[in-house]
Amino acid sequence: MINIYKTNNCGELRLNDVGKEVRLAGWVNSIRELGGLTFVTLRDHFGITQLVVRDDKLLKGINKECTITVTGKVVERESKNPKMPTGDIEINVEKLTLLGKCQAVLPFEIASAPNTKEDLRLKYRYLDLRNPETHNLIVLRAKMLQFARNKLTDMGFTEVQTPILANSSPEGARDFIVPTINAPGEFFALPQAPQQFKQLLMVSGFDKYFQIAPCFRNEPARADRTPGEFYQVDMEMSFATQEDVLSVCEEFASSLFAELCNREFSKPPFVRIPYREAMEKYCSDKPDLRNPLTVKDLSKMFEKSEFNAFKGKTVKAVCVNAGEQSRKWYDEIGKVIVAYEGKGCAWLKFDGHEFSGSIVKFLTDENKAELVKTFSLKGGESIFMIADEEEMAVKLANVLRNELGQKLNLIDENKIAICWIVDFPFFEKNKDTGKIDFGHNPFSMPQATLEELDTKNPYDILAYQFDLVINGHECLSGAVRNHDQDIMLKVFQKVGYGEDVVKQKFGALYNAFSYGAPPHAGCAFGFDTLLMIIANKKMMREIIAFPLSNNARDLMMNAPSIVPDETLKELGLKLIKKEEK
Repeated sequence: MINIYKTNNCGELRLNDVGKEVRLAGWVNSIRELGGLTFVTLRDHFGITQLVVRDDKLLKGINKECTITVTGKVVERESKNPKMPTGDIEINVEKLTLLGKCQAVLPFEIASAPNTKEDLRLKYRYLDLRNPETHNLIVLRAKMLQFARNKLTDMGFTEVQTPILANSSPEGARDFIVPTINAPGEFFALPQAPQQFKQLLMVSGFDKYFQIAPCFRNEPARADRTPGEFYQVDMEMSFATQEDVLSVCEEFASSLFAELCNREFSKPPFVRIPYREAMEKYCSDKPDLRNPLTVKDLSKMFEKSEFNAFKGKTVKAVCVNAGEQSRKWYDEIGKVIVAYEGKGCAWLKFDGHEFSGSIVKFLTDENKAELVKTFSLKGGESIFMIADEEEMAVKLANVLRNELGQKLNLIDENKIAICWIVDFPFFEKNKDTGKIDFGHNPFSMPQATLEELDTKNPYDILAYQFDLVINGHECLSGAVRNHDQDIMLKVFQKVGYGEDVVKQKFGALYNAFSYGAPPHAGCAFGFDTLLMIIANKKMMREIIAFPLSNNARDLMMNAPSIVPDETLKELGLKLIKKEEK
């Protein structure tokens, strides 16, 4: 069948096509008059081709971003453009037809769209996506989707789609709830993850399941997470251990980076770091291993100090050779810490013989000797110190490590550093109530027997849980699942849920485990996070076709929006206005 608009796309014509009569269609990218001729570049999904228009009448009513179709002959360009794949040829236009008129004044220039204010880009996202750089990110997304499906299918996984309308489940974030006309006063919830469904598939007899799963969490945005919805490469395996899952994930991740990324990346087996070691060494369970800096705990060293800012506090320190820096440079580090609600950052310099710096007058000779020993000081090093309550000190030490890594250019942006964080604590203390709570995932298997769950200190019990961290981003979370009813009841009992609550909240899963459940394990890659790393972007919204704004709004479609009272009444709902304070 002959296409009436085009015989070729705007990215494919080359020198061996010279002499051919062709039709092209696309968007007018630029118009330039030169020596009685008008040069037009035409852009489509595939690329850009230059047109030569000798009859000005053909361009009447045509401006940038109009859609047109042209007919003409391919000729060799006199002035070639090596930066364009089609830069050796151009089209002598004989016929031009306007297909779609564009306003003369655009909200922003397509060529400079990535540098335009984000709210404006999102309001006119269909224009923003015309920019080749942004357009190609969505093409890359499609390639990654295809890769994931092909790779996992080749590895023996079966793709299964699980429900979008599901039940509310305590996954750790707020649900989006969905009213239904069929049951006024009752609600579905959009799934935060297909956790229960994929475990039920294992009980159903499937060997390996996967899904490019949409997930919904009613929470604010941040740079590496979009509000509302995101996608994950979800997978589960029957009769599998933690080692089985880690092996599959390492093959998938390394194959993905080899296929779609041209940067150096960690090769399997990936480094494994126990959770407690990661918190001690990096003050984070998401360490960026491109950064060589580590953290030391100096609390004992200063527990009897006369320096009140350190006395009785948790003291964390990072040592690095910072080179020759001004006092202002050191003060700027402190301002960053204050911006994260810290009290500031103390610092010392060692020249090989003596210390200097903001707190040197508070150091005893014993302190000085211990610092030299602890950090193996030779001379030229600087020590940056945080002192605060334990939780805040850990948080700020992570900020400090990252800030120093960036300021001193210690992080190679062309590398991809991958590690496993393993052996997470199964339980933790709830910050608000002070009571015992789940540390990571309530559906995982504890590294303890039924008896040990009763006899061991709950905060010493580890879990068969693991995260894959890439360049400081959590890109995967997984676990060996708890398929034993007795252990399931016991761990939920520990956090205050009785058997009746377990049956109510997780009835399908609980009941299914009484019908011959296999041992199973699984995980989920954060699809958007992986793609953000592959594309080397800082903001996740860049790699999503139609993202929400930072305020969780769709500026293009004007959503969320008000629902008519009639609709609310039909659903059995009534709005209650917030009381003004």
